[in-house]
Amino acid sequence: MNRIDLHTHSCCSDGSCTPTELVELAAAAGVGAIALTDHDTVAGIPEFLEAGRRHPEVETVPGVELSTMFSNRELHMVGLFIDPETPVLTAFLEEMREGRRRRNEQIRLKLNTLGFPVTWDDPAFAGASSDSASIGRPHFARALMHKYGFPTMQSVFDRLLKRGCAAYVPRELPDPARAIEVIHAAGGIAVWAHPVYRERNERAWAKRIMRRFSPLGLDAVEGYYSMFGPQETALVLELAGLYHLAVSGGSDFHGANSPNIQLGSGAGGLLVPPELLNGLKARCVARRAAVDKPGLP
Repeated sequence: MNRIDLHTHSCCSDGSCTPTELVELAAAAGVGAIALTDHDTVAGIPEFLEAGRRHPEVETVPGVELSTMFSNRELHMVGLFIDPETPVLTAFLEEMREGRRRRNEQIRLKLNTLGFPVTWDDPAFAGASSDSASIGRPHFARALMHKYGFPTMQSVFDRLLKRGCAAYVPRELPDPARAIEVIHAAGGIAVWAHPVYRERNERAWAKRIMRRFSPLGLDAVEGYYSMFGPQETALVLELAGLYHLAVSGGSDFHGANSPNIQLGSGAGGLLVPPELLNGLKARCVARRAAVDKPGLP
């Protein structure tokens, strides 16, 4: 095993590949372990694990990425090694899905008002799910590209969909502590995803979050990520040591929806050390022992 990728997305949320295709891509790229971490859904995990059984050279890790809000800023918590059928997780995800349905309908109505009408039967939405809860802004961007001639998905975001634009709708999001509790209830470990963004005061922000949430059960932090350079990785690794957190990493692969990001290698320079997987598993064993959920999937 020469690399791992513990942050990927399928067409069950806002990626373009099926869960099976993700595993096949990992096998072809020599990625020894891959986690499926779709946004606020575990719908793709059964197919993902079944594909893993056909590719024993790839270790498949069931996961999820939960969106939360703290101090007016989104925080994403990745759960790794989860049991997707845990009732607490199922109920939480249904809450999140209902919030997505409301938001997506608001976005659709805003686009209609702005002169860019779309309907749920648009082909761009077909790969998401049987209802609008699995749809994200990339689906809207793709629909607008196809229907109204926008040159790129980014151009749609820049004109209509990103924060501050006319069709943007803020999300209703829970506190990170609740997401951490839900991940633990599902037998998993909680990883703070992409914690820094090369903005000012990111060190202070990262320290604030780790200091607040490590006593509340935060288990790990992403130190290796597609958009990180050496400085960002060094910062996260330093703070992870300071707050006794394990380290994870992944590409945040979305397939054709983020064409510059490749599974396992990110923008070309990503290499998540495979030995991190053992540390994450050890943290999972300790966490499950603490909540009386022994064993690993």
